[in-house]
Amino acid sequence: MDTQPKSYWNSYQAGAALGLVLLLTFLITGRGFGASGAMTRIAAYAVDRADAVVHGGTAAEPTTAAKQNAYMAPFFAKSVDPFDDFLIYMLVGTLIGGFVAGVTAHRLSPKVVRGPRTTNVRRLVFAALGGALSAFGARLARGCTSGQALTGGATLAVGSWAFMMMIFVGGYAVAYFMRKEWI
Repeated sequence: MDTQPKSYWNSYQAGAALGLVLLLTFLITGRGFGASGAMTRIAAYAVDRADAVVHGGTAAEPTTAAKQNAYMAPFFAKSVDPFDDFLIYMLVGTLIGGFVAGVTAHRLSPKVVRGPRTTNVRRLVFAALGGALSAFGARLARGCTSGQALTGGATLAVGSWAFMMMIFVGGYAVAYFMRKEWI
C-alpha cells in the first residue's frame, strides 16, 4: 500500500471548486457562508449555558448574560436554538471533510511545522496568538475571510473588498517581523 503523501490540488481547480460551492450555497440557502458565524453561535450558546449554571440553573435561563447582550440576543430570539443554522453543519462538515482528506491523501500526522530557528512551543504560542487575533478581527469586521472576502466579495460589497485588501496588507506587514521564525 502506497503511503507517500499525494500532491496538493491544483490551486486554479481548487479555486473554481470553491467558487462553485459558494454559488450553490447562494442558490440553496439564499446567503453565503462564513466560519466565524458558526463559532459566534457556539460562543453565544456556551456563555448562555455557563451563566445559567453559575446563576441558578434552569430558573436563570431567561435572564442569562447572553440573552441580555445586544450582540448575542438575536441568536436566542423567539426561543430559536442557536445551533439551528446551516453554518453549524458547514463547520462540522468542514472538520470531517478535512480529516477525511488528510487520511486519504496520507497527510494526517501529528507534527508542528516550523522554521529552523524556533521551537515547537514558540510556534504553537504564535499560532494561538495569531488565531485569537484573527478571530477577534473577524468579529470586529462582522465576518471572517470566508464570509467577508468570499461571500461579500462575490456580492461586490465594497467593505468586503477593503477587508480583503487589508488582510493582505496586514499579512505582508507582519511577515516582515516574523520572517526570522521561518528562515
